[in-house]
Amino acid sequence: MQQETPPEKEDISEGLEQAHIQSVIDAVEAQDSDQLNELLEPLHAADVADLIEQISQPERMALVELWGDDIDGEVLSELDESVREPLLEAMPPEVVAEAIRDLDSDDVVDLVEDLEEEQQARLLEALEIKDRIGVEGALSYPEYSAGRLMQRELVAVPEDWSVGQAIDYIRNDESLPGQFYHVILVSPAMKPVGYITLGRLLSSRRHVLLTEIIEPSFRTISVTDEEADVAYLFNHYHMISAPVVDEHGRLAGMITIDDAMAVLDEEHEEDILRLAGVDEDSSLADTVWQTTRARAVWLMVNLVTAILASVVIGFYADTIDQMVALAVLMPIVASMGGNAGTQTMTVAVRAIATRELTRRNALRVSWREIKVGAINGIGFGIVMALVAGLWFGIPMLGAVIALAMAFTLVGAALGGIVIPIVLERLNIDPALASGPFVTTVTDVVGFFAFLGLATLILL
Repeated sequence: MQQETPPEKEDISEGLEQAHIQSVIDAVEAQDSDQLNELLEPLHAADVADLIEQISQPERMALVELWGDDIDGEVLSELDESVREPLLEAMPPEVVAEAIRDLDSDDVVDLVEDLEEEQQARLLEALEIKDRIGVEGALSYPEYSAGRLMQRELVAVPEDWSVGQAIDYIRNDESLPGQFYHVILVSPAMKPVGYITLGRLLSSRRHVLLTEIIEPSFRTISVTDEEADVAYLFNHYHMISAPVVDEHGRLAGMITIDDAMAVLDEEHEEDILRLAGVDEDSSLADTVWQTTRARAVWLMVNLVTAILASVVIGFYADTIDQMVALAVLMPIVASMGGNAGTQTMTVAVRAIATRELTRRNALRVSWREIKVGAINGIGFGIVMALVAGLWFGIPMLGAVIALAMAFTLVGAALGGIVIPIVLERLNIDPALASGPFVTTVTDVVGFFAFLGLATLILL
């Protein structure tokens, strides 16, 4: 019997995606709610969120208004904050409350915490009492803390239970969360003492005590721990979930890997944006003025550092006047130094963020980077010596740029590794502040070396 060919998966290429978006826009413009629901219902919540983010602000407002009470809370939780906040402020609190009713408590907190106080109060008032108490409790913890990140939906059982008792409880209690990975064991004082995986629970015999199959990876997180530290723990120890305890050591909630990895992703994104001198809160949904204002700050910082480098060049104006070739070669020295400094700085900032670069190994890593800079400087210096000597017919000019290249790349390597370390010691974010300082160091060292050597050797 010939096997039927399975249907091909739906192509979600750029063309079809844009066609689907246009169909949604057409349904909104026609005020056809049935067509809108038909178009959105098959899509995953993350895909609907992407769709909303791609359309204009007026179209978003019209879509949400037409969608009305059918709006999905999962979609709201997937939206970028800059897109979500205006929508939540425009939506009636009772509609938002109904939409987020089935969300996990951590997702509700994520939605509520960024609202204005008045809108936040109206939304909390529309929630059921038990949900409101949970959200208000989470909001009482510091921002970016484990208390804000945790969810209250979890499975906890007494530590003296057997496998059979735990299984019967899980099967019979309809209030338990629909998805969980660990069953947490608690003492009579509600302090977590261990956890077991569902796989280990189901594969063990009913008479086995739960304390006999506790996972060795068990560790607790305090409600006041910073979420960045929590994400590091999850990544470092390959954790799936972890219980969160209050100041008295009692079980307060649980953090799962999806939330921890979301924080880790946000941390990496922030570092990338900061290294480029871009506001970490920037998004494609920002207005022209918001984007301009955010970028202007660091452009001003770069302008100041560029002026400082120009001052150094001004010291050697007479030297440049006497040998125009120096002006031609200066950008090469500056460019090589800037690239070398950026390479080292990027490695250093990443190593600090992942805690690979510590006080113990800082000196060793710095020495390694200096040696790398020296080797590259000598190698590329020889190349440029040959190029400059043949280009301008002045052998000593080649020697000058070779020495300058070596000094510059060593200085760039030293600045690229030392500056992030020093900033981190001063409790200043290295990703945010390293760029302008490293650029200044490489430019100043490069111009001083090149023009200073030219003045001593050639004139």
